Amino acid sequence: MDTRYKGLAYWRNVYTVGCHEVSVNFCPQCGGNMLLKKLKINEPERSVCSVCGVVAYKDPKVVACSMIDRDERVVLLKRDLEPQRSRWVLPGGYVDRGETVKDAAAREAKEECGLVVEPQRLLGVYSYPGNIHVVIVYVSTYIAGDLSAGDETQEAAWFSEEEIPWDGLAFNSTSDALRDYYKSKKGYQK
Repeated sequence: MDTRYKGLAYWRNVYTVGCHEVSVNFCPQCGGNMLLKKLKINEPERSVCSVCGVVAYKDPKVVACSMIDRDERVVLLKRDLEPQRSRWVLPGGYVDRGETVKDAAAREAKEECGLVVEPQRLLGVYSYPGNIHVVIVYVSTYIAGDLSAGDETQEAAWFSEEEIPWDGLAFNSTSDALRDYYKSKKGYQK
C-alpha cells in the first residue's frame, strides 16, 4: 500500500485523504468486489459489496474552527498548504475520531497559532453543495499564549473588522463565518 494512505480513518469504500477521495474496490469485511448500486429511489448510488452486502457511505469531513476575538480584533491565519495556499482562514482543522468538536477547535487554535482558547458558543455550521467539508465555528475566548504561525501557517495576525482581507479569504466558510460574527456583534440574528 502506498504510504500516503497510512492512517485512513474509515474502512468504507471512499476514504478521505486530506481533501481528496480515494476509491476502494474491495470490501474490507470479506474481500468481495464493491459495486455501485442504487438502494433507494431518492438517494445517490452507493458502493455495496457483491458478496456480503456491506454498504459504504461517503462520510463528510468535520472541521472545527475558532473565531477568536480580543480587543475587537479577530485572528486569521495565512495558509501554508494547498488548497488555497497564501490565503486567509480562521484557526481550525479536522476533528479527530473520538474528539469533541469543541476540543478540536481548542486544539487546532493551539497548534495553528499558539493560543489557548475556550470555545464558548456555536457561531454557525457551514456546508456547501459538492463540498465534503462541514465546518463548525465556535466563538472562542482567548485564555493565554502569544500569537504565532504554526507549521501549516505562513502568518498569523489580528484584524479589526475594517482590516479583514475580504478578497484574500480562502473559503466561503471563512467569509460567511466572519459576516455572521459581525452581524451577531451588532445585535442581528442570523
